[in-house]
Amino acid sequence: MKKTIMAVAIGAVALTAPNMQAMASEDLNFDAYRQMLADGNPAELFEMEGEELWRTARGPKNATLEQCDLGVGAGVVDGAAAQLPRFFADTGKVQDLESRLMHCMETLQGIPSAEIINGKFRQGERGKLASLVAYVVTHSNGKKVQVDLSHPKMKEMYDMGEKVFYYRTGAMDFSCASCHSQDGKRIRATQLPNITTSKGAAEGWGSWPAYRVSNSQFWTMQHRLWDCFRQQRTAEPVFASDVTIALSVFMAGKGNGYEAVWPGVKR
Repeated sequence: MKKTIMAVAIGAVALTAPNMQAMASEDLNFDAYRQMLADGNPAELFEMEGEELWRTARGPKNATLEQCDLGVGAGVVDGAAAQLPRFFADTGKVQDLESRLMHCMETLQGIPSAEIINGKFRQGERGKLASLVAYVVTHSNGKKVQVDLSHPKMKEMYDMGEKVFYYRTGAMDFSCASCHSQDGKRIRATQLPNITTSKGAAEGWGSWPAYRVSNSQFWTMQHRLWDCFRQQRTAEPVFASDVTIALSVFMAGKGNGYEAVWPGVKR
């Protein structure tokens, strides 16, 4: 039943997408446009699929993800995303939401992490992982970001993330800071958050993953970071690698205390 509803809903979004895109192009005040979609975020379609994937027995072990521990207890999703990334004692690693879900998919369901790491965005198991992300983050919408930086490995990742943020690389000699270290910067209709401030870091971290109106796609934070590296014309990071998780720790830690708006809506 859910699959039928989702198929119809996706068709409706596809029919209206050109009009939605035109509206976004006509008016640079995308904040007002985003508010119009507040009660009908198309990311809800991915959330529905993610909930079904969470509860459906899959993989070689024919198991669900209902015992996946995202840091607040086995199977608990309420508020979990707001406290990620975090250090997990069972893996001895700092993990963000995507790498933790990938861990659960492998340990509980037997789905190899390599299948996701070597896959493509929006396809196969990596595409399913994105839908799971949509499901989990929805349960932290409106909650304050509360990332615990007290563990030594979290501090290491925060420091690494800060260094990566300012590191210039690629053919254009860009860093993350080239676009995200000043107030009032904009690319076309997109306002760029100043991640060097707590408020700006929260705006950046706390609005991804998001539904992108311009291409009718749902992008996770891993996808967003990968594309930032691509636009820098530098080596694209391995999915769920330390460098991407470190950047996430830096942004989330700097944005602690601010409310997350998940999933977001982007141009």
